[in-house]
Amino acid sequence: MHPITKRILAGDVRAAARAITWIEDGFPEKGQVLQEIFPHTGKARLIGLTGSPGAGKSSLVDALITYLRSQQISVGVIAVDPTSPFTGGALLGDRIRMQHHAPDRGVFIRSMGTRGNLGGLSRNTKEAVRVLDAYGCEVIIVETVGVGQSELDIMKIVDTVAVVLNPGSGDTVQAFKAGIMEIADLFVINKADLPGLDKLLTEIEQMIEIVKHDASWQPPLIRTIATDRVGIPDLWQAILAHERFLMESGEGEKRRSYHLHEEVIELVNQNLSRVMLQRMEQGAFADELVEVANRRVDPYHAAEKMVRIFLQR
Repeated sequence: MHPITKRILAGDVRAAARAITWIEDGFPEKGQVLQEIFPHTGKARLIGLTGSPGAGKSSLVDALITYLRSQQISVGVIAVDPTSPFTGGALLGDRIRMQHHAPDRGVFIRSMGTRGNLGGLSRNTKEAVRVLDAYGCEVIIVETVGVGQSELDIMKIVDTVAVVLNPGSGDTVQAFKAGIMEIADLFVINKADLPGLDKLLTEIEQMIEIVKHDASWQPPLIRTIATDRVGIPDLWQAILAHERFLMESGEGEKRRSYHLHEEVIELVNQNLSRVMLQRMEQGAFADELVEVANRRVDPYHAAEKMVRIFLQR
């Protein structure tokens, strides 16, 4: 067993931080560590928060951390931020976020860049969540950047998805267009003291009736004012209620099995693609590429032929 693995399982915060750095930087050691910690994962509650910029997601996460720590629950946070085009790192680092939680050994906060991933959630995010799970975080919150079709990837990582909206911002139209309604397990109406609350609640209820009218779980609507710590206990109770639903209905086990199934397919695609590219860089398939460049063969037939040759070898 790798020494870092032993330290992670022993609750060493520096080892967990180093493992996530290895994941981000693509260190070869990360593979062994991820394989070794896998049997020790699957215990944490995984919660996803998504919503448009300015919805107050970070403030909501901050308030939720404070509440959970008052209940003696350890918390891990992966804040997925836009990637800097210059450094490749997250534009909003964990040094800016939630600074007053830094001395608390029961809180682990890490910002990660999307690194150009169309889903806003890179493969690194999934692996970082796994590290925090093995490290011992009882609740892991994944906060994503923005809202849009690409943000649907969050449902492949977490158990409960909370969509954060604000009154008077027109978020419901965007959520409806983006397909967020289908993946939302609960809606958080943050900044609930702003004008337009009743209108927003009515719009969401109407959309739930259309989209989830035959679903066994009806997403609750939770009102919060994160900056004043209002509604946070209600939010946590809604998360626990959804967890009970997942457990009693068997949907939770189905979701996690599906997530792992999708991950295996993703890794197979990545590994095959990497090996194919290595072969091409070494000069394999040169004839096929020349044929395409000279327009004697179309890219589709060429790709099919290259895969067939690769598999035969």
